[in-house]
Amino acid sequence: MHKVLSLAAGCICLFALAARAYGPEGHKIIGAIADQRLARTLAGARVSELLDGYTLEEVSMIADTIKQWDKPGVEGPNVQRYFSSHPLIAEQLREFWKANPPTDDLNSPVPSHHWFHYTDVPLAGNADYAGGKTGRSPWDIVHMMRYCIEVLAGNIPASNERKITQPIALILLAHYVGDIHQPLHVGAEYFDRKGKPVNPDKISAALPDEGGNSLRLKLAGGFPRKRDPKFHGYWDADAVLANLPLLPATMPKELRQQKTDLALKSLTSRLAKVEPTHWQMSPTLPLEDYPEGWANEILPIAREAYGRLHYQNIAPRLDNGKLVAEGELVEKPGEHEMPYAKWAADTVLDEMHKAGWRLADLLVKLLTPNEKARSQIAGAAP
Repeated sequence: MHKVLSLAAGCICLFALAARAYGPEGHKIIGAIADQRLARTLAGARVSELLDGYTLEEVSMIADTIKQWDKPGVEGPNVQRYFSSHPLIAEQLREFWKANPPTDDLNSPVPSHHWFHYTDVPLAGNADYAGGKTGRSPWDIVHMMRYCIEVLAGNIPASNERKITQPIALILLAHYVGDIHQPLHVGAEYFDRKGKPVNPDKISAALPDEGGNSLRLKLAGGFPRKRDPKFHGYWDADAVLANLPLLPATMPKELRQQKTDLALKSLTSRLAKVEPTHWQMSPTLPLEDYPEGWANEILPIAREAYGRLHYQNIAPRLDNGKLVAEGELVEKPGEHEMPYAKWAADTVLDEMHKAGWRLADLLVKLLTPNEKARSQIAGAAP
């Protein structure tokens, strides 16, 4: 399932094993769509210049890859080999990691780069991103995407405290645009001690579900597994892979990878050519407000992702010193016209499609100096 891309000496694996929105396949699809949309444009040339020849598809997982540095730190010899074929990019990535190191202290004045990938807006109460405080933070994905946009626009200097240079801002946006189009990277459920969903803005001591990471998904008629998948992980991987051919487990690994690569190439080529519906933002909306607009758009989908299922065996559990709500989400057979797996796969495909076009559009507007040059890319908003 994971393709090894030789970006550094020693063939370091590009794809992190930790939880990540859409996994490598999903992020590659989004990056590849944007690459094709930007081909032979001034914005595409500027992207290549900033990324030292890397494509958006190739850098789309870097924001997750550097999570592998958390244990050894960035000074270890193995970490020094990451991205060594592009030493300037590698050095800037290490400086970014050091300025935003991992921490379990949620009150730390220095943020962890892990926090930048998500926001946990409560699903109860139908609030939008700006409609409350719980689950949001100055270091969440909405704020950090704004930060990266401002860096690329030249409104925040490259010498900023977060060590987000223009190349790093581009690398992060290539990933975060995918993250924010994954419903469980924006919305989260909260429970009381009895396992009942609650609004944490109205009830104290509500227990989070960690964006679905503490819940297991039980689908009707699903493939037999040793253990039910985590709800978050299902949306990261299973719902993406459902849009690719189902290959037999007995197929040799190399042949499986070849067929997967061909399927990904065919899918991204089609999605890059066909304009998605309702993908463009209002022409009056400032670029720095795009992330909040995208978060608000995905929240109803997050609510439906939970609403199509039933809660079961929800109970408090201590996770790394923090109480969370652990339990199950269960699909009732025949309750909806469309099975959950089909609905989720279709939803993910639509969101990846929009994310790819939106990433390209955002970069055209940020990196192209004038309206005439912007018109080189079909579908760019006026």
